[in-house]
Amino acid sequence: MAINIFFFFSSFTLLASPHTHTHVPTINDAGSVNFSANQSHFYLFFYLPGFFFTPNKGKDLFIIDNKMDSEWSDRWSHLKKILERTGPFTHSDFEPSPETFNFLQESFRILVVGAGGLGCELLKDLALLGVGNIDVIDMDIIDVSNLNRQFLFRPKDVGKSKAEVAAEFVNTRVLNYFDESFYRQFHMVVCGLDSIVARRWMNRMLVNLLNYEDGILDQASVIPMVDGGTEGFKGNARVITPGITACIECTLDLYPPQINFPLCTIAHTPRLPEHCIEYVRILMWPKEHPFGENVAIDGDDPSHIQWIYDKAIVRANVYSITGVTYRLTQGVVKRIIPAVASTNAVIAAACATEVLKIATSCCAPLNNYMNFSDTDGIYTYSFEAERKEDCLACSQIPQTLHFTEENKLRDIIDYLIESASFQMKSPAITTLISGKSKTLYMKTVKSIEEKTRENLKMSLKELGLSDGSEIYVADQTTPTSITFKLSLTSQMEK
Repeated sequence: MAINIFFFFSSFTLLASPHTHTHVPTINDAGSVNFSANQSHFYLFFYLPGFFFTPNKGKDLFIIDNKMDSEWSDRWSHLKKILERTGPFTHSDFEPSPETFNFLQESFRILVVGAGGLGCELLKDLALLGVGNIDVIDMDIIDVSNLNRQFLFRPKDVGKSKAEVAAEFVNTRVLNYFDESFYRQFHMVVCGLDSIVARRWMNRMLVNLLNYEDGILDQASVIPMVDGGTEGFKGNARVITPGITACIECTLDLYPPQINFPLCTIAHTPRLPEHCIEYVRILMWPKEHPFGENVAIDGDDPSHIQWIYDKAIVRANVYSITGVTYRLTQGVVKRIIPAVASTNAVIAAACATEVLKIATSCCAPLNNYMNFSDTDGIYTYSFEAERKEDCLACSQIPQTLHFTEENKLRDIIDYLIESASFQMKSPAITTLISGKSKTLYMKTVKSIEEKTRENLKMSLKELGLSDGSEIYVADQTTPTSITFKLSLTSQMEK
């Protein structure tokens, strides 16, 4: 088995060891950590009795040694019973063969995006299902609250990046550091994310990898994605076949919008402890610059959280509001989603099972969305999410925006952010005027934002846009810009 850990913001490294000897991972020039061992003697240290681990001297790296006395020749016998014989529930394309298991261990390669509570469960499940090549990328660092469910980590690891747990190699990169060639090497992608933005980004990347010849999809370019999500006692798992079944964007309205409090309430009439925390985060931090003028809030920096907490307590006392705690402050700042370990286990098991079914065709995969809830008893429900004909990501239909010539550029940006169909975060807009590219607005680059800020107040007509003009929108929710065609009318025509 080989496990590669690619760094994305801060990263995560999977801990493992071969059967008879300690095997130290190597870090190659591409910035990945490589583990190699005989497939049938490679084990991870989750929930398996008889394992112990020792630190590699001088490093925050744990190497797992297998000291089991049982006969390991039957290690995969349960899986081979499924893959080497037929049955009443097998897929129509399934052909029983030992080669299927060999493919799973030697050739099949999967990318796991996210190594938190759900991701840890996924890694364990995929390894125990015999997947031989797993690549992991993650963006977070370890927090005390992770330890009750993210079982790869220990109290000594708090505050470290999830890569540092296994190796002294930390590299700060972003998800879109990896280009299309990186993602083309995988047979499948499985996501255990707590971010809609990251899901949408990954979804659009896989859609962008699709090849069409005369309007017909090239099946060889399709990389399936299995996506899981949890919140408290609820969860869901879904199978996405880009270009064939509903994608993330097709069902974007299923995801609840992020809770944002009105600024007037935060500033003048706070009623909740969250209002006090948001007041400090949104209004006081940019004004006081407690850690330097250009220092942004880091939800993983205890000193930042402590400063916000202290200021929020003061404001809460002024308005006789109770309930401001350090933990709540951290939750509001980091937008922490409630997590229950058992829910993660259920959804991870569902996702890993779908991976096995798709990789081997041993059974028909989920079609294509499963809900789970045990808030009141245990409830599951599966249904087929339908493709959206004018989907922003996977349809071949050009997108059109309808406005008047008198509408301001700000109106377009607000619409792209607030619309349930788009839910963008900070759209940057460019266009072609007289054959030359012109940036109308870009928030993410300070110097450009200052130069283009006045454009927000200008009408579309004043900016040189007319009916049929095209604008190109870039946003953190997508790896590539999106082209929109403007349908503009005058006020008199309306």
